[in-house]
Amino acid sequence: MNDTPQAGVTRKQIVIRLAYTIFFAIVLGLAKMVIAFITVAQFIYLLITLKHVEPARVFANRVIAYSYRLMRYMTLNENARPFPFQELPPEIDPPEAEISFD
Repeated sequence: MNDTPQAGVTRKQIVIRLAYTIFFAIVLGLAKMVIAFITVAQFIYLLITLKHVEPARVFANRVIAYSYRLMRYMTLNENARPFPFQELPPEIDPPEAEISFD
């Protein structure tokens, strides 16, 4: 492990990064609530109609990819600030073509 200070890093830069991390932690909480809402709504719709809502699946998949980027930034594994500072990331993995209940 490298515990030596990085050259050129100031405490001010660390505090700014911490402020962004706190902001993105709040955004991540909101994203998790959106995913939970979509999940519940999708199952209610599925129980009533026996069909899923494809746009909801695709949107949830994008929110999941965004959440992954948020966590990478927050844990210092990525330097690029996520949306709204960059475009929304693409899907990591596309949704499965068929849903299985086995």
